[in-house]
Amino acid sequence: DWLKNQKKDSAFAKAFQEEDVRAHLAVRIAEIRQRQKITQAELAKKLHTTQQVVSELETFKHANITLLTLQKIANALDSRLVVDFR
Repeated sequence: DWLKNQKKDSAFAKAFQEEDVRAHLAVRIAEIRQRQKITQAELAKKLHTTQQVVSELETFKHANITLLTLQKIANALDSRLVVDFR
């Protein structure tokens, strides 16, 4: 399996994990918003930003999301942010 072999390279593995975390966050934000039947525009209004910014967050175009931003998103979605080290 190509990916399995690539992950043996420590630099690739580190980069893959960083991207995986960001991608997972983007997907979770979209999933929660959609489950609550909130549009991107409605979430943007709660976050005092634009629909385009929410779209970029959900499509993984924001490379560096801060914990403060994640907390604001969690609050706007009536969710709880959990950060963990494993």
